[in-house]
Amino acid sequence: MNRRNILEQIQKNVERLSSAELPEYKYIPLHQKTSPSVTAMRKVMNLIRMVIFPGFFGSEQEAQIDSMQYYTGVHLEQIYDILQEQIYYGLCFDVQTCFNSKEKSSEIAIEFVNQIAHIKYLLSTDVKAILDGDPAAKSPSEVIFCYPAIQAILYQRVAHVLLKLGVSVIPRIITEMAHSDTGIDIHPGAQIGEYFSIDHGTGVVIGETAIIGNHVRLYQGVTLGAKSFTYDEKGLPMDIPRHPIIEDYVTIYSNASILGRITIGKGSVIGGNIWLTYSVPPNSKVLQTRAIEDK
Repeated sequence: MNRRNILEQIQKNVERLSSAELPEYKYIPLHQKTSPSVTAMRKVMNLIRMVIFPGFFGSEQEAQIDSMQYYTGVHLEQIYDILQEQIYYGLCFDVQTCFNSKEKSSEIAIEFVNQIAHIKYLLSTDVKAILDGDPAAKSPSEVIFCYPAIQAILYQRVAHVLLKLGVSVIPRIITEMAHSDTGIDIHPGAQIGEYFSIDHGTGVVIGETAIIGNHVRLYQGVTLGAKSFTYDEKGLPMDIPRHPIIEDYVTIYSNASILGRITIGKGSVIGGNIWLTYSVPPNSKVLQTRAIEDK
């Protein structure tokens, strides 16, 4: 095929792909506004990790007592500057106008900075929970540096704060970055208490409306999911509570699926490979039954 014919066919495809009105493309809207940047949000998350875990993800100088305040201040200012711009793009993402969004994005960004110290506190409890529950973990430093659960939990806690502050899109970007990096999928809307631990972690899924208490431990492959959806008059799924409530001191072993708006009572143990769609009272043990052989 000669070059002229190739260019003619390319031009025909340019015309088809550049049209936002063709019916077969109706679910792909034309997005003409600046979107939040995944690259920028990765930089923000790296800066937050450096602030929360000094010396682990930054330079050696940042962990020195006499220079820690200086570097923390520099990083917090960078977090604010980048985040303020990205929040602005997030606020404008799904709306026609962005009136007062720059002022609002500035207020949200500094409010987020004000909550980083509390996020650090929560992460300290998570590190302790993992260290206490895993004999393979030899030190807090090993947990911080090596355990994928810490990255996933950090990203979710950051995303959850931003979601509560009214930021759209960006919280999902953050948790999906952690999902891609760790294989742990936690929706930013999930409410998670103190001393939360995930052992191994690969394949863990926690849905948007899940509520997790304090001192909860999950193993790999656990799903805290929805059993079914409620639909509106247009036939679209409604965003209502549909994921489990896990009370304090609950342990859920590998590949268990806990589905629906049910409650797992305080102090319960859910065994591996369990499919659970009903609530259980406190201090329950839900385990697989032994197979009965015919005689």
